[in-house]
Amino acid sequence: MNPTTMRPFPISVVAMGPGSQGDEAPEYLPLPSMETFSAPRLPDGAAPDVVAQAARLLEMFIDGASEVGFEGGAKFELIGLDAALRDVINQSMGFGEVSAFTTAPEHWRVQETAFAGLWRVLKVGEDGRMLVDRLETGVIPEVLIDAMARTAAADIPPPNYPAGTMNAPALVEEIRQQAAAWKKGEAAHVINLTLLPVSEADLDTLYGWLGHREVSILSRGYGNCRITSTRLKNVWWVQYFNSMDTLILNSIEIVGMPEVALAADEDFADSLERLREYLDLMVEPI
Repeated sequence: MNPTTMRPFPISVVAMGPGSQGDEAPEYLPLPSMETFSAPRLPDGAAPDVVAQAARLLEMFIDGASEVGFEGGAKFELIGLDAALRDVINQSMGFGEVSAFTTAPEHWRVQETAFAGLWRVLKVGEDGRMLVDRLETGVIPEVLIDAMARTAAADIPPPNYPAGTMNAPALVEEIRQQAAAWKKGEAAHVINLTLLPVSEADLDTLYGWLGHREVSILSRGYGNCRITSTRLKNVWWVQYFNSMDTLILNSIEIVGMPEVALAADEDFADSLERLREYLDLMVEPI
């Protein structure tokens, strides 16, 4: 099998935006359904020598990741590996709590592995071929932050305010001012729309003005949380849903990346330890 041929990856892409949800769509941003958490399992039916080779490669990767540290962003390129070897690595890493994709300027697919702080990152060409396939470490893959930066504007003019708006003008100005003032490393500025007196016209105005754009993230770390970038740089929709997929918390966060999507340093240290234990299990029967 050609290693650059697109292989199944656990992020579904569905239609987004006006008109894609039908006339009875609920009043929240439509986002894709993504796979639930799946713990890693020992590879099924793989040749023992392939399993042993995968374990050696993964051990080298985590040795390097441990050496450079969490912020170092260790990377392990998989695109050139034999298909059977990649299959073993696929099965071994499992699926974690955060999934994401971008629709522009490039098509990236991101899946946290079962080991927090270790990510599977893929780039897909227009023809469906897989151009990049790698494991990397960090709080979140930089390609997601980069996609937001490259597709959002530093400022956008205020919208028109239709009849029925109450607090939209004040919220728009607050968002514009906070977005312009926010600097890397600062805490998020959070606007909790669920707790504010906002009308349907206010929400429609904000949705239409900010839009839901090219970066979509699903985090199940603290319930079912859906995150999308907007037209305005460093401004994100952050929405929490219950088990019935009902919106229970609707907010706007002004920050480089909402914290709910990020892996923590302490989780990363634990992940390295658990992955080493898992690799021992991989090669034990051999």
